[in-house]
This record gives sequence, C-alpha cells and structure tokens, in this order.
Amino acid sequence: MTKAFKRRRDADAYAAPTQVNKLRGVVIDPRRRGRITVREFADHWLTGRTDLAERTRELYRYLLDKHVFPTLGTTTLVSLSPSDVRKWHQGIADAHPTTAAKAYRLLSTIMKTAVSDEMVARNPCQVKGAASEKAPERPVASMAEVQALADAMPENMRVAVLLASWCQLRRAELLGLRRRDVDTLHGTVSVVVTRTKTMAGAMVDKAPKSDAGRRTVAVPSNILPALKDHLADHVASGRDALVLAGGYRSLRTAWDNARNKVGRTDLRLHDLRHANFTWSAATGATVAELMHRAGHASPAAALRYQHATEDRDRALADALADLVPKGDVLSIKPRDKRAIESKRPIETRTPSWALITADLQCRRGDLNPHALAGTSPSSWRVCLFRHSDE
Repeated sequence: MTKAFKRRRDADAYAAPTQVNKLRGVVIDPRRRGRITVREFADHWLTGRTDLAERTRELYRYLLDKHVFPTLGTTTLVSLSPSDVRKWHQGIADAHPTTAAKAYRLLSTIMKTAVSDEMVARNPCQVKGAASEKAPERPVASMAEVQALADAMPENMRVAVLLASWCQLRRAELLGLRRRDVDTLHGTVSVVVTRTKTMAGAMVDKAPKSDAGRRTVAVPSNILPALKDHLADHVASGRDALVLAGGYRSLRTAWDNARNKVGRTDLRLHDLRHANFTWSAATGATVAELMHRAGHASPAAALRYQHATEDRDRALADALADLVPKGDVLSIKPRDKRAIESKRPIETRTPSWALITADLQCRRGDLNPHALAGTSPSSWRVCLFRHSDE
C-alpha cells in the first residue's frame, strides 16, 4: 500500500516508525488488520482456547457479550486506542469495579494475542491499575457465630458450616466431597473433586484448579463427632455417595435461612474460610501451613484472606509489653557520659536505684564505671531494678 504526503517531513515522520517495526520484525498488513473487529478477533480467540475449564469459558463469554462487545465490539483492532479502552473501563468501573477489572484483564489478554499475531503493533490496554480488583474487606464471623450458624442449619446440612469454617473447604469442595474422601479413623478430609454449577444450571465435576487445591486436611477434634454422625445419618452407604446429598440449591437455601436467623446477612459461605484464617494465625501457624490448609498456591493468596480481630490485637499488644525488661528506663545524661569516660562516680538521682550498664544484666550496687570506660556511648543503657523487699 502506498501513502502520499504533500510535505517531505510528514513522509519521513510516517516512515520512521514503520521502518523501526520492520527492523523489529513487526510486519503488519494494514489491509488485513483494518477489517477485523474486536468482536471477530475475540470470538476467534475464545474458540481457540480449548484449555479453558467450562466455568471459565462461560465467564469469558459472559464478560465479552455483556460488557465488552456492546461498547467495543464493532471497533476495529487497529483503531482501538488507549483512550477508547480507558473510557470503556471507566463506564463499567463506576458501578461494578470488580467486574470491570475482570473484563479489562480479559480484553488485555486478547489484545496481547493480537500483538503476537501482528494484528496490532501495541496493546491499547494501558490503563494503570485497571486490572486490579479492589474488593471490599469481607466480614469475619466469631466462633460463637459459626456455632450459631451451624445450629440454624437443617440437620442434613449442618456439617457444611462446620467443614467450611473449621477445615476451610470452599463451596465447590463441599459439594464434591464423597464418603470415600472422609477418613474418620485418622480424622482427615481429602479434596479430590470439586462440583460446580454452570450458568446453564448443570452440575460439573472436575479436579481442583491447582495442585495446592488437591489436599488432605486434618479435621479438628471438636467437630469430628458431628462429622461421624452426619455420615451415619445422612449419607448413603456407597463410597461414591455425596456427603451433601441435597446439592447446590439445597445448600444455598439452607445457608440463606441460617444467616437470616442468626442476623448475619452480610456473611457469605466463603467468608467462613476467612474466619478460620484468623483463628489459625492466632495459633501461631506459619504462612506455609495456612497455604496448605486452605489450598492456596501462593503466599499472596493466603495473606489476602487473613483478618485481624480486636481480641488478637490485644493479645499482640500484651505480648509486646512482655518484651520490655522489668523495671523503668532512664535516658543517659551528658554528665553521666563524662563521669564514665573519666572513671568518676555517677551522680545519684531519683530514683536512687537507677544504674547505667553496658548491655549487662545489673542489680543495684553492680555499677562499675571501669567496665564502661572505653565502650561506645551508644551501647550504654539505664536499667532500673527494684528488689522484692522494696
């Protein structure tokens, strides 16, 4: 394709980046790229992603049809600009920030493929921070509230609250749990299969999303009797029998009724996992231990769901106070430094039992100015001690 310019400098300005692209190996056919729209390329991209799980494919299709195509679908790839993307993203983010982040990440991924396919020279998705989800802080349930929620559930669904809160099982992991996955002898539960509901309403069994999700967790002894009773009273005898035979709809209805009864309508079933992170962290569990129990593949995911509580904050404050040496601390005065350097007695001041030491345990009467002479003043400290008889 030949392009004409009236002025030489305009032609040079156009030719310079084009020549750079050729040297970099970015050879773009303007006739081909000028005809392909965002909708056409995105549909082609999604069709070729045979590696996607069914639920993920459904989510991508929903985001494209509902949020991307109505605004950008007829725009050609070559004409899609960063300002177009910024305006589109802002239009969604004002009302649905989480959805906007998901849709933006999807569009950015698709446009990266367009760059790789030499359909465009640069990805127009350049909105800083648009890919980050800024979800609000989720609420945390106390142990008493968790017990109240479990008691408010129907008998055949009560164990769902206990396993979600004490074993950190996700909804899909609860629904996929079978009798063979529960070892009452050793007190463990194994996550092998998850059971999810598609947008069309069908239930799909599949492996956990990551290797970390496939795990075996110990069941706390306080809920093990309830789990054994549930298996005996509400689960069929076959090894493949579902632990929660009611299924997705029954669990959702039972949970909604229970949280309404307890007065915690702000809680989601998934929030019970978050509560257990706080409890587990309070026991001194390491990040690696928290990751294993929750089935997280990265430390960032584990830390994101940890929550502080007032009780735990008070315990930490008390622990910090215990680190302070028993007794009061006085700052070293300039006259004290001069006395030490000249090996003269230190002037007594209130309280009379104040002693200056060089990072040594001391008691009243232990002061030896000769021991401090020649040491760095930065290493001196004042320790105050009271004898038990005072």
